Amino acid sequence: MLDRLSSSQGDLESRELREDAQASGCLRISECDDRQIVKVTGTLRTVTLRPRAGVPALEAELFDGTAPLDVVWLGRRSITGIEPGRKLIASGRISLSHGRRVLFNPKYELRPLGQE
Repeated sequence: MLDRLSSSQGDLESRELREDAQASGCLRISECDDRQIVKVTGTLRTVTLRPRAGVPALEAELFDGTAPLDVVWLGRRSITGIEPGRKLIASGRISLSHGRRVLFNPKYELRPLGQE
């Protein structure tokens, strides 16, 4: 109880996200290696449209309480339901780009709004 009272809101949210990842059978993002096929879950912190090599690309930052992961859908300008604050499960092959973990064109599952 005392630990909960002395923790910041960000620490509490990170702890909740880590527990959610463990309960859903997903890997923690911080444990994912380059070229590994993974299934991860977390909350989208940002969603932006950023062209890559002249092709539209929807980029989102997924955070699971341990590390961020850039999720990129190439050729997409928007996807219904992909918005900041939304929880999702994503799977695919991780790659490293400029020191950051990236997941291109993942399979994804939006978490029901009632569970957020």
